[in-house]
Amino acid sequence: MIKGLHHNAYRCRDSEQTRQFYEDFLGLPLSGSLEIRETKTGRPTAVLHTFYRLDDGSYLAFFEAPDRPFEFKPQHDFDLHIALEVAPPVLPEMLAKGRAAGIESRGISDHGFIDSIYFRDPNGYVIELTAKRPDHDEQMDPKRNGARASLDSRRARGPRFGSAEGSGASGPGAGQAGAGTSVTRGARGRGRRGGGSRGRSSAKLQPSHLRREDRTVADGWAVRPLTKWVPGG
Repeated sequence: MIKGLHHNAYRCRDSEQTRQFYEDFLGLPLSGSLEIRETKTGRPTAVLHTFYRLDDGSYLAFFEAPDRPFEFKPQHDFDLHIALEVAPPVLPEMLAKGRAAGIESRGISDHGFIDSIYFRDPNGYVIELTAKRPDHDEQMDPKRNGARASLDSRRARGPRFGSAEGSGASGPGAGQAGAGTSVTRGARGRGRRGGGSRGRSSAKLQPSHLRREDRTVADGWAVRPLTKWVPGG
């Protein structure tokens, strides 16, 4: 029934500033601009709706709607981020390009199944460029990774605050997806967390209760290493 994604649409402050980021910086061509002078209910307006094409034929779209209230703010990764797939060699190239252009940039973050870098666009949205690891499809196979079991377990027990699941970090960037979040994967005893370490789970101590040296966590906007396996909850 559903064939795929046609477009995701977001508000923007300024269409030209948005174009400079998505077309000039990221390389997504501006493929459509639609001026809306009247809503479907007959209300006069002055909206510009723009579309930027991805290689798979889908689009990122934006509304510049000056007559509609909207809170533009630096979004936290957990609240809103857009992840775009690239080839692995693109990550260091784009990270250097972003830093040279003075764009807020961070990474490279190892998430185990993907590696990612992060930018902030002119509207405050976090834009992730991500490259798949060779075993990405295996790790994202719900028949193997216990995704439904993890969801059911979470529903049954509720969230666990203050454990390694939250990394114990604080500050405006704490737990940001680009700087080391925790991801627990199920069935085959795999644990994946922020810096992307490949720790094994056991019957007595699951990865959500542990922290280890070769992972990173967010501390404000900085990224710091954890030092060894220790109880976290």
